[in-house]
Amino acid sequence: MALEDQHPPNAHTSAPDPAPLTGDEVLPCGRPLSHVWEQARDARPRTDPHIASCAHCREAAEGLAALDAATQALRERQPTGWSALADRVLAVVRSEVRFGPVLPLDDPALDLRITENAAAKVLRRAADAVPGARAVSCRLKPAGKGTHVHVAMTLAAAPGRPLPAAAEDVRRSVVTAADRTLGMAVTNVDIRVIDVLLPQPGGA
Repeated sequence: MALEDQHPPNAHTSAPDPAPLTGDEVLPCGRPLSHVWEQARDARPRTDPHIASCAHCREAAEGLAALDAATQALRERQPTGWSALADRVLAVVRSEVRFGPVLPLDDPALDLRITENAAAKVLRRAADAVPGARAVSCRLKPAGKGTHVHVAMTLAAAPGRPLPAAAEDVRRSVVTAADRTLGMAVTNVDIRVIDVLLPQPGGA
């Protein structure tokens, strides 16, 4: 577990991460999907340098661009009824939108699997439930050839509490959520604290 600060003084020159909208998908890198799509459709130069260098953001933007182009093409054609239109849009979604890597759940007999994005969303929520902690990113990958999974998470932590204790609380919360909510066997959770979680205006 590495607890070193990854940001030198005055390194935070860009705007803070945008807050996701209600029901918004959050990518493994921590960016809301709606923000990535807004930036991808903006004709002006991008204001978020993270998106230009992030594989998760590029992959999501490419999938959404393909879906948007297909939907626009369908609108320009002769209407054939809502049912046919829905079927054609769903066909594009299945063929073009990429759901990312899939991971095994802890039931070898049934060979159940879940996408990394869906699992990461649950584990990020478990980390955020720990007072004084907020998940910045969450990555998962298989640990060996079985059904065990390795989790790597970065955090922003509130000052005033020892970081090892805060990280251990997050680790327990993540492992519990993986087991009880997902049915996933997590072998270890690597945590890095990379930022300071400052109080919000109004005392929240």
